[in-house]
Amino acid sequence: MYRYDEYDHALVRDRIAEFRDQVTRRLSGELSEDEFKPLRLMNGLYLQLHAYMLRVAIPYGTLSSAQMRRLARIARLYDKGYAHFTTRQNVQYNWPALKDVPDILAELADVEMHAIQTSGNCIRNVTSDQFAGAAADEIADPRPYAELIRQWSMLHPEFSYLPRKFKVAVVASANDRAAVRLHDVGLILHDDAEHGRGFEVIVGGGMGRSPFVGPTIRRHLPEGQLLRYLDAILRTYNWFGRRDNKYKARIKILVHEMGAEAFARAVEAEFERLGDANRDIDRLAETEMARLQAFFAAPAFEAVAAEPAHVLRAYDQDTGFRLWMDHNVMSHRQPGYASAVISLKPHGGIPGDATAEQMEAVADLADRFDAAGEIRVTHEQNLVLPHVKKADLPVLFAALARHGLATANAGLVTDIIACPGLDYCALANARSIPLAQKIAARFDDLQRLADIGEVKIKISGCINACGHHHAGHIGILGVDKKGDEAYQLLLGGSGAEDASLAQIVGPGFSEDGIVDAVATVIDTYLSLREGGERFLDTYRRLGADPFKEALYAPA
Repeated sequence: MYRYDEYDHALVRDRIAEFRDQVTRRLSGELSEDEFKPLRLMNGLYLQLHAYMLRVAIPYGTLSSAQMRRLARIARLYDKGYAHFTTRQNVQYNWPALKDVPDILAELADVEMHAIQTSGNCIRNVTSDQFAGAAADEIADPRPYAELIRQWSMLHPEFSYLPRKFKVAVVASANDRAAVRLHDVGLILHDDAEHGRGFEVIVGGGMGRSPFVGPTIRRHLPEGQLLRYLDAILRTYNWFGRRDNKYKARIKILVHEMGAEAFARAVEAEFERLGDANRDIDRLAETEMARLQAFFAAPAFEAVAAEPAHVLRAYDQDTGFRLWMDHNVMSHRQPGYASAVISLKPHGGIPGDATAEQMEAVADLADRFDAAGEIRVTHEQNLVLPHVKKADLPVLFAALARHGLATANAGLVTDIIACPGLDYCALANARSIPLAQKIAARFDDLQRLADIGEVKIKISGCINACGHHHAGHIGILGVDKKGDEAYQLLLGGSGAEDASLAQIVGPGFSEDGIVDAVATVIDTYLSLREGGERFLDTYRRLGADPFKEALYAPA
């Protein structure tokens, strides 16, 4: 993983000192909340329904064990003993006292972490595949490219005050595990037989009140021209993007209103202009990439048995271990190794939350079992140990179980994404967390979950879609119905390489009614599926009609 240099350390320390002064002025009354707001947002600090919330950056979702231990320490000393891992591969603290935030930032800086650009109208945390550097299907580790973008965009003078927030995702596999088509910019690395290595460039995806699957504006961008092309995209957005209406200020609206082809032409013209004037940015990208690659070298893998006999025996004899292997253990590019998903969705738990004790346990397990001592944060609000010997999986499973972290539900019905909802967020119309817990309780049987198969449920407490309901196989949107909490049901979404937007199926439901509705949808799918169909396969084959009939037909 990337290590700070002298410049990085100095920049982060200077920013903390600056923010400490701003907090002091706010606490003394010298700054009003309105004056303080833009200052705190650029340091990842939000004012939520009940308290401040601090969002900490985890670039491309990669953490060291030392960093995880520090996150646990902060949760214990400055919060209520837990932290919340997000769909943007970040971590949030929901209850910090304002006076403590500069000290928290100083603690983070000690382990090369910060909260810069985790909020505000700037380029946010660059995300990537949680299995980067381990996945058997990738052509290269995408994280060096994500780090290049992070360094280029951090406090960029032109792009720190964009029309609206801006999110970038990078993958290096045909299997999209970072929802690149639902980002402001999505980048897919590929090898082209004629042109060499480069990126497919997708612009204008996103969710919220105006959801779009982003169109491709460049099929092949040579990797050495990445920063110049991104520069051209951001300049085009800065020039044409709206600033008079925040609901129409995202780049997805600009691409939609201009049309993808017209937007692409504008970007290409700026790209060529930048090249004609100065190609230093291409040379910088090439030089910096060569430096960054060394930080992401593969760990020292051992030559080990590809399929250890004792693991096969445990798989045959232990139902719990077998279910965990089937759903939470992923293939690895190195023979004899695997990636282990650590579910933060225990039955009855709050999706994405981990206690200080659990975070410390994960850090210890990373040191003990991961070849790089790394932890990854996933887009599904789970964690991953990316490089684990298969021979160690039974012992790892037992250790996770002791800490309540061995739920075998990755990708299944109870692996629910949920935003904080009305329990925390001032923007929410309805609660998300209790609903996720009720749905999980309804399906509280691991064998039944396995029989149902892959179903991605995503819950948002308002139209801003922080729970990614548009990308859910089953999406749930909280709405205000004459002062009461209500929920709309959406079906058919996907954030993967087959990206699609879920569609509302009909009238909304009460909190108890939406739980029943989800159960009805699942039962309908089970009665209609053919062969090895997933829920999404069945829905796409049959459409919404049989589900609507089951949900709304008179009793």
